[in-house]
Amino acid sequence: MALTYSSFVSEIATLTVISSTVLVSGDANFSGIMDGIIDYAEGRLWRELDLPVVSITDTSIVCSSGVRTVALSTAQGEPLVIQALNLLTSAGATSSFATRVPLVPASRAVVDAIYPSATSSNCGQPEFFYRIGNTQVILGPTPDQAYGTELMATIRPAPLSASNSSTWLTQNLPELMIAAGMIFAAGYMRDFGSQGDDPKMAQSWEAQYGNLMKSASIDAMRMQFESQGWTSQSPSPLPTPPRA
Repeated sequence: MALTYSSFVSEIATLTVISSTVLVSGDANFSGIMDGIIDYAEGRLWRELDLPVVSITDTSIVCSSGVRTVALSTAQGEPLVIQALNLLTSAGATSSFATRVPLVPASRAVVDAIYPSATSSNCGQPEFFYRIGNTQVILGPTPDQAYGTELMATIRPAPLSASNSSTWLTQNLPELMIAAGMIFAAGYMRDFGSQGDDPKMAQSWEAQYGNLMKSASIDAMRMQFESQGWTSQSPSPLPTPPRA
């Protein structure tokens, strides 16, 4: 069953035998830990699963003639991993009618060595890019016109919270959210200890998380045709006996 913020808090409360109020707001001894549980759970899931839901396409940025730096938009979220950066030609063409020219990622040394100057005589249609910050790239050569761009990147969606009661993870991977949350909750309960702890709560939930992650990883690959044979099919064991 899909989770909401309230039901996620309730299930963690049931499994830890700690009241929802203490988990969210804390008590006289400790601050509320629910934000930390959510950060830990979502952080692991977003990083360990390559999911299409975190991919965005942005065509709002236009590079400036004679300026080699381009500021990336954060309107859909801060871009984390740049999957592709295309130049839209000819200059001024909208994404619907433009020709996409893929830019090649290169090192800063390469871009600076081949295109050391931004003078008009050295400007042209960009071929390379290098990321110089979270939201900035440099182009080589420096654009000679105001080309549009098409950025494909991954972002981090808004986290689960009282004001954001449902996320893709809680709707589609509720069991993994619970398992990951309980690993962190075990630390709150002082069970993040050695392998000799009894009942080894953190280790038990880590093992459960690992088992669930195996099938979730296969699903994530199937979503993007990265499964066996570059298809969307589930990997199959070899038939016995194998076909001739």
